Amino acid sequence: MHDVIVVGAGIGGIYAVHRFARQGLSVVGVEGASGVGGVWYHNRYPGARVDLEGIYYSYFDPELYREWTWAERYPSQPELLAYLEFAAERWDVKRRFHFGAWVTGAAFDPAADRYTVTTDTGLTLEGRFLVMATGPLSAARVPDFPGLEEFRGETVLTAQWPHEPVEVDGRRIGVVGTSATGVQVIPMLAPRADHLYVFQRTANYSVPAQNGPADPERHNAHVTLVEELAQRCLEHPGGTDLPLGAGPAASFSTEERTALLERRWAYGGHAMGTVFTDQGTDPSANEVVAEFVRGKIREIVADPGTADKLMPTAYPIGTRRLCVDTGYYQTFNRDNVTLVDIRTDPIERFTETGIQTGSAHYECDLVVFATGFEPFTGSLYKAGIRNAEGAGLADLWARGPQTYLGLQVRGLPNLFIVNGPGSPSVLANFFPTSVQQADFIGDLIAYMARHGHTRVEPTQEAQREWTAHVAEMAAPMLRYRTPNYMVHVNEDDGSRVFIPYPGGFDRHARKCAEVAADGYAGFAFSRTPGRPSSSPMTSMR
Repeated sequence: MHDVIVVGAGIGGIYAVHRFARQGLSVVGVEGASGVGGVWYHNRYPGARVDLEGIYYSYFDPELYREWTWAERYPSQPELLAYLEFAAERWDVKRRFHFGAWVTGAAFDPAADRYTVTTDTGLTLEGRFLVMATGPLSAARVPDFPGLEEFRGETVLTAQWPHEPVEVDGRRIGVVGTSATGVQVIPMLAPRADHLYVFQRTANYSVPAQNGPADPERHNAHVTLVEELAQRCLEHPGGTDLPLGAGPAASFSTEERTALLERRWAYGGHAMGTVFTDQGTDPSANEVVAEFVRGKIREIVADPGTADKLMPTAYPIGTRRLCVDTGYYQTFNRDNVTLVDIRTDPIERFTETGIQTGSAHYECDLVVFATGFEPFTGSLYKAGIRNAEGAGLADLWARGPQTYLGLQVRGLPNLFIVNGPGSPSVLANFFPTSVQQADFIGDLIAYMARHGHTRVEPTQEAQREWTAHVAEMAAPMLRYRTPNYMVHVNEDDGSRVFIPYPGGFDRHARKCAEVAADGYAGFAFSRTPGRPSSSPMTSMR
């Protein structure tokens, strides 16, 4: 019997196990992969890298920060995985994990206030608390095209890239998908392929990372101020130190707007998503930024017809995740790259030798599916979490996710979710958000031990109010009204539920601190009848 079972050995899981163990809890981790890393263990495709700068995409532990130096401004997958392995080793958490075991069930026993967790290996664990650190973007979306089973070539998913080398050189390659993953893998495959076919359904906005070697002087400056940097990120809506909006777009002249946009383009990355304070809510301000990016595409792509297909017009910029790339649009100037617009000429089926659209057949030896993830709920649903009545998250969230602070769900006591629906999640930097949430959970468990509680879940009213607050914050946003993976739409009436918390990491962290200071207001505590108040949890430091 353990105090806490943590599922997932990525950014959140590594820190959570470290935090709970340091607190004196009996903690065990479960991870389906054979090692730590989470999404950075699986995302091994060529070109995989984070779209935030390494100096922010880090644990702000002074010792770790001082001893690790990033090689690039935007670290690549091998470097990210090495960093997470370094952190896991330094914090001595690997020995607490069961690797190679996928969770297949987690049933809550109300008589004992504990979860029994089962895995595909036969491993069974019991714990008072279950912490899901599986991440909002971890369950791969597996494509299902007619005839796929007939294809005699090779297929790979970017989200589950094989550990053994994938033969690329001199092959005819098709890439299906041009979102965040596609814009990274396509420039890497093009120089090595005999021919590369890019199958694009929706043109997406992509901006340059402006990547390069990490600045050692900048790193050294941050090392001496790591606690201050951590505090700045805690007080930033995105959990970074990126520049925020300069003001409403209409408050600047045309020349001033252009100068601002050029500076943000040169800065690189997600700074382009926050040029003006109203670009996420005002269509006119948004169009200023969108047209600037389209203008850059016109400048970069030599063929006007191809440039026209690559220019996004289907949705406002930033209402789907802004892509960050290195040389994406330049790739389409290569003679061996063909853009296939499957919006106007859809894929009909796979054949033995390639892909058939309505008007043409494309011979492929290798097809790469850059089709992303089952966001937010994919890994949670697959874990098979059930309460005493047999209800799971899919049942409780049939009309869209509802949580309290993104951390707990009414009806599933003693379950916590890190970076779940109702938290800043994909709208902020996973490192500081994971740390802040795990710290909150650890402090709450300590509070329960001091007061003799064995069970906790949100009150119905607190969950309702938080869900309404998330909706209120999302209502003015263009993103809320645009089809994208952050919005759950109920088919029967078209009602919409915005899934992550859009009010900013800073606001969410302040709210969590206020709740804790108020005796964890909004949480309902109880103790199993007949159980003494003393338990292993009372020995926590």
